[in-house]
Amino acid sequence: MPFRIDSFRTIDAPTLRAWLNDGRELALLDVREAGQFGEGHPFFAIPLPFSRLELDAPPLLPRKSVRIVLLDDGAQPAGDGIDHAPVAWRAAARLHELGYDDLTILEGGAPAWQRAGYTLFRGVNVPSKTFGELVEQAYDTPHVSASRLNRWRAEPGGCPLTVIDGRTREEHRKMAVPGAVCVPNGELPAYVDAFAGQPDTTIVVHCAGRTRSIIGAQTLRNLGIRREVFALENGTQGWALEGFALEHGSTRSYADLPPLTTAERDTARARAQALAERFGVAALDEASARAWLDDPSRTTYLFDVRTAEEHARDGFAFARHAPGGQLVQATDQRVGVRHARILLVDHDGIRAPVVAHWLVQAGYETATVDAAFVSGLRGLQRPDIPLATETTDDAPPDPHAVVLDLRSSEAHQTSRPAGSVWTTRARVFETLRARGADRDTPLVLSADDATLAQARLVARDLREAGHARVTLAAPGIGEWERAGFAVDHAAVELAQADRIDFLFFVHDRHDGNLDAARAYLEWETGLIGQCAADELAAFRIGEAAVTDL
Repeated sequence: MPFRIDSFRTIDAPTLRAWLNDGRELALLDVREAGQFGEGHPFFAIPLPFSRLELDAPPLLPRKSVRIVLLDDGAQPAGDGIDHAPVAWRAAARLHELGYDDLTILEGGAPAWQRAGYTLFRGVNVPSKTFGELVEQAYDTPHVSASRLNRWRAEPGGCPLTVIDGRTREEHRKMAVPGAVCVPNGELPAYVDAFAGQPDTTIVVHCAGRTRSIIGAQTLRNLGIRREVFALENGTQGWALEGFALEHGSTRSYADLPPLTTAERDTARARAQALAERFGVAALDEASARAWLDDPSRTTYLFDVRTAEEHARDGFAFARHAPGGQLVQATDQRVGVRHARILLVDHDGIRAPVVAHWLVQAGYETATVDAAFVSGLRGLQRPDIPLATETTDDAPPDPHAVVLDLRSSEAHQTSRPAGSVWTTRARVFETLRARGADRDTPLVLSADDATLAQARLVARDLREAGHARVTLAAPGIGEWERAGFAVDHAAVELAQADRIDFLFFVHDRHDGNLDAARAYLEWETGLIGQCAADELAAFRIGEAAVTDL
């Protein structure tokens, strides 16, 4: 379809609000970059940066006919060509090429949402973090302060105490409460007895802030673990704010334990399945699971909630990997469609039921399927995405070439091809106009391994806009330098307003900035108060939450 500004319909903010509450599937996609999204977005918006659109859209949007609304920063079209179109229109055109056919744009973007009197939420994973706060309220999850935990540890002859870090091993290694053992929340149901086998053991679950501490502790309570269980109030940030030192570099992990015995697995499985039954989580047979996935009128996600190692070793056909704890913690990074269905699988019947009981309460129609049935199921298939593929190790072909650095703004500030200008896919045409480049100007694109695929998308955009002299350099500043090209290693500081790929909001809260930590915790505990009634109505917390199968 040749690009035309009038190819896509628009709606206003009140209409979008009504769509979000009409009970039908809807993907509200914020196609701005990560920094822009994190500074303010609608509660149900899904982050899908235009810089990665074709790469990330297929798993987020597995059904091509799903209703989609796109939003950006509200810029108005400056002409009919793709090189003058706002980001939402460019994104709509690319999604249409991928086969999505129900595309609408929010007129005026995020600013129009705010002008209509609706809240723009700062931060990331806002629905999941709000969910965590609501869980604490609804279940009255016990919590313990850092000072009190420290006193417990110092008491001679006190009760046995186990401190568990419910985050990923990478996060645990960066910083943790001293002595804590890494057991990601998704693995807790299987391994809790191995770490706290004595009946009088007190268990404290921590994360970096609040959500995973709350969800981890309440998971154990919902499973009926007969021990005292607490969430560490405010996690590692709370620990630091009370003046205690964090541990760095810990490798303690549940993975160091011997394999679970058959009896231990049976006990954990019985608990998990009883919990799922209490919350109405169905265990689908192969025919029912296939019916879900083959239904052309509904979006269904199939997730493997095991560890990355297990998935890599024997990943289930077509199931997308999503570690259970992270799926609850950051649902909006994997589930792009409101009112979609979620199907979970593991190999032991322990993790999937427990994760499902949380997703049901978060408002998703969720079921599990036995691993034995998964090989016969159809799941996500990635479409072919046309990309520019050529690379070069040669010098820029013309001394007048414009070198566009498409790596992260953080990388550009450290070192960059000499004379290059930093930009993103969203702003590449603006950057060229500012440099006085026309369609005959030779262009060289600089990327690294992390951004090479994105650079290929930019190369395609440029060629389709009439720029014929586009070269994609071999990835990496090291390659650039080894080929004899000049590299500028002097530190520079880009204007904060230009760094749209980076979220500045409390970004250094884990790096010793205690004021940022306080601001973050105040933000998280204030989320419920920012929500409107229809936003809070998405959640169904408590044992009344039953999936309507």
